[in-house]
Amino acid sequence: MKNIIQNINKAFDHRIRLGIMSVLMVNESADFTTLKELLGVTDGNLASHTKALETENYIMIEKQFIGKKPNTSYRATINGRKAFAAHIEALEKLISKT
Repeated sequence: MKNIIQNINKAFDHRIRLGIMSVLMVNESADFTTLKELLGVTDGNLASHTKALETENYIMIEKQFIGKKPNTSYRATINGRKAFAAHIEALEKLISKT
């Protein structure tokens, strides 16, 4: 029998990364505060997981100032969208086989 978990992407194993990508798949972008509130995570936790996804080229991070306040926003890359869709498809296949 073929290994049924081979197409599950390790980059999305953690629930926070899964949550970040889920939000970014249905929204054009999301800012730091929005992600933090939606996912119920700390600043440091969110920062480390977004950095990991950026390193994989799955998300883009844009930093700017709105007025005098810093604003960090996140957007899924084309590569990230494809990888996440493949990950979800692999999970669905896994579920249907069990």
